[in-house]
Amino acid sequence: MKAKLTKEEQEILNSFEKGKWVPVKNLSKRKAELIRYARNTLRKDKRLNIRISERDLTELQKKAIHEGLPYQTYVSSIIHKFVAGKLIEVRN
Repeated sequence: MKAKLTKEEQEILNSFEKGKWVPVKNLSKRKAELIRYARNTLRKDKRLNIRISERDLTELQKKAIHEGLPYQTYVSSIIHKFVAGKLIEVRN
């Protein structure tokens, strides 16, 4: 059975198959650099308090459960995706 790929996954596979990927020259140095970037990005050192409707909170909690995340982590991920330009609005 062949796995169904998302559009992004298919683009990555296509670029790999076309030989567009090159090895990193100093892998250990690059890994250390990326770990440092990740730690700085994921560090949660600020607090945000907001008021939302009970209905919205309940829906967020349901969606978080479906994703297997605590709801505050889920909300944080939504905010991160938004500021990174990766959250796409779907208009009905």
